[in-house]
Amino acid sequence: MDSVSKRIVVLPGDGIGPEVCSEAVRVLKAVGDRFSHEFHFDYQLMGACAIDAVGTPLPDVTLEACRRADAVLLGAIGDPKYDNDPTAKVRPEQGLLGLRKSLGLYANIRPITAYDQLLEHSPLKAERIQGTDILIFRELTGGIYFGEKGRSEDRASAYDHCTYHRDEILRIAHLAFKAAETRRHKLTLVDKANVLETSRLWRETVQSIAPEYPSVALDYLFVDNAAMQIILNPRQFDVMLTENMFGDIISDEASVIAGSLGLLPSASIGDDSALFEPIHGSYPQAKGKGIANPIATILSAAMLLDHFNLPEEADCVRDAVQHALDEGVVTPELNPAVVHTTEQVGSFIAYAVLDIADCELHRNNIRLGMSTII
Repeated sequence: MDSVSKRIVVLPGDGIGPEVCSEAVRVLKAVGDRFSHEFHFDYQLMGACAIDAVGTPLPDVTLEACRRADAVLLGAIGDPKYDNDPTAKVRPEQGLLGLRKSLGLYANIRPITAYDQLLEHSPLKAERIQGTDILIFRELTGGIYFGEKGRSEDRASAYDHCTYHRDEILRIAHLAFKAAETRRHKLTLVDKANVLETSRLWRETVQSIAPEYPSVALDYLFVDNAAMQIILNPRQFDVMLTENMFGDIISDEASVIAGSLGLLPSASIGDDSALFEPIHGSYPQAKGKGIANPIATILSAAMLLDHFNLPEEADCVRDAVQHALDEGVVTPELNPAVVHTTEQVGSFIAYAVLDIADCELHRNNIRLGMSTII
């Protein structure tokens, strides 16, 4: 394959974000070395760190850099001093919502995978979750999160409007159908069409384009039943499609299948931009301790490589992650008996990207903090 040159904006963010982003960048540099690609990294502020520095969670210079980039890699945002202040007018999360809206990132994609080596870490029974492989498509820029909201004059009542247009549904539905065509040919629409008019519009719209994808079996679940079925029998699902709030809830619920939020990546896709991030939060309690799991961010980087149409490179990263899991090179929440730091896990995976056999030769250097991959 010909070499490529791509510009990636890195938004390390808050808490453990800078630590996990550092390891994902390390792995992407290893990919560049192995496959002769050039990745140019542009670091920018977003989140609480941006509020502290310039008074806004999404500085104009950050937004402009993201618009020019080929992709954006995000660590995590959030800080307790804002979480614990319900009166705060400016919040880190406003930066993320603003970025999604400004870049038109309408489709959030979350793979949910049950790794055989880590089944015991899930609160669900191993026999229920083994073999689970779900891809969740969540609409990201519409619905109740972006609808009109407000309070009455006496502030005794409040409202949040949920609105959707057919075009908003069509664009993500086509993505979900196309993904199902490359997987196990099943798509489940999650809605509440027995109660909500917006859900009835979702169902009508998805039904209208289903004949364009004759190989994909389409079924439907009300969101309350879907939440139950994810716990009872997650293996029944292939691709799931849903609106913004339902997707927020369903995808977080499904995350317990993997046994750790530190294993789950995500992509947010628009027509002209794409952002990749782990699904976990900023975990401020772990900041600076070297215990944060970088695998979700590294797997998000693999999704970034998929977006660049570099499937071999993306699979190489996933194989390297699998090798780390097989060898037990993981952070403490997955194996407290053999402690590896955030940097050691990232270095091991980066070496495995270069050469899985050779990474074993460097294992002692990694343990001693002497990795030569910068």
